[in-house]
Amino acid sequence: MRAVLAREMVGRRVLSRIWSGGRRGLGVRPVPEDAGFGTEPRHQRQPRSSRQRSGPLGDQPFPGLLPKNLSREELVDALRAAVVDRKGPLVTLNKPQGLPVTGKPGELTLFSVLPELSQSLGLREQELQVVRASGKESSGLVLLSSCPQTASRLQKFFTHARRAQRPTATYCAVTNGIPAASEGKIQAALKVEHIDGVNLTVPVKAPSRKDILEGVKKTLSHFRVVATGSGCALVQLQPLTVFSSQLQVHMVLQLCPVLGDHTYSARVGTVLGQRFLLPAENTKPQRQVLDEALLRRLHLTPSQAAQLPLHLHLHRLLLPGTRDRDTPIELLAPLPPYFSRTLQCLGLRLQ
Repeated sequence: MRAVLAREMVGRRVLSRIWSGGRRGLGVRPVPEDAGFGTEPRHQRQPRSSRQRSGPLGDQPFPGLLPKNLSREELVDALRAAVVDRKGPLVTLNKPQGLPVTGKPGELTLFSVLPELSQSLGLREQELQVVRASGKESSGLVLLSSCPQTASRLQKFFTHARRAQRPTATYCAVTNGIPAASEGKIQAALKVEHIDGVNLTVPVKAPSRKDILEGVKKTLSHFRVVATGSGCALVQLQPLTVFSSQLQVHMVLQLCPVLGDHTYSARVGTVLGQRFLLPAENTKPQRQVLDEALLRRLHLTPSQAAQLPLHLHLHRLLLPGTRDRDTPIELLAPLPPYFSRTLQCLGLRLQ
C-alpha cells in the first residue's frame, strides 16, 4: 500500500511540474444532436487569473511543458497521474506537448512505456494500445484501450466518420496572423519529401494519377476563427483526413502559421507588410521569427521565442455511444498552461 501511495505522489509531483498552474480535469458528456462545429463545454472556462494580463514571464516562460531528461519510471508516473478518464477498457490521457507517441527503437515514447503504464494501472495481462492520439509536437487527448475488440470498433468508427466527412476531432490553435475568412475549408494535396535529411510535408499543385499512386494525398480540414487580437487568431481546426503535419501545413497555406511552428512557418515570407508563400521544396525549417510588437505582447525575448512550443492542442474528441443509435460521447481536454497564458497575453478567449 505504501509503495502504491509513493508512486502516486511521485506521479503527482512530476505532473505538477508539467501542468503547473493548469487544470487537469477532462469533461465527458453526451453531445446534443444539433451540436455542430465549434460546440464548447459550458463549464470550460479560463481560470480567474486569465482576467488579468500577467507581467514578464521570468525564467520559465512556458509552464506546462514536459520536463527534459525524464527517466522511464518518471514518465510512467507522469502518465499515470495524467489519466483523466477511465471507462471500462478505455483510458484517456491529456498528453503534454513534446511527448512522441512512437519513435525509433530505444527512444522514450508513449508507446514504449505502455506495458509499464498498463501494469501501473492494474491492467495486468490486458496491455493498453493507442486508439487515437495527438502528435509529438501537439498536446491534448490520447485515447487508449485495453480491449482489442473495443479498439477495433473505435477505429472503424473514426474511419467511417472520415469517409462520411464527419469530423470527430477538434484542435485549438493560436496562429501568427489572422485568416482572411472567418471560417471555411482548406483543401490541399500533400506529400512527404525527404529534404536535407528531414522528412517534410509539402503541397503538390494539380496532382496527377501517378502522384496519387506514389503517395500524394488529397487532404481536407475545416477551420473557424474563434477570436482575434494583436495580429493573431485563436482558431479551431477539424481535420477530415489524416496526414503528417496536415494542420500545420494547412495554416501555412492560409499565410497564418501556428504559433511555435519552427518547421513550416519559414515558408511564409513578408515584404512591405504583405505575406506570401515561399517554395516549400527550397525553404529549410528554421526557428519561427516574431515581430517586436508580438514579442512585447507575449513578454518574450527573441531567445525565448525560439523555444516557443507549438500552440496546437487536441481539445475535443467524439466517440460512439454504447449502441448505434446512442448520442456520441464528447471528450474535452483543457488547454495547457502555456497555451492559456498566451491567450491571456493576446487578449483572446476560448468561449
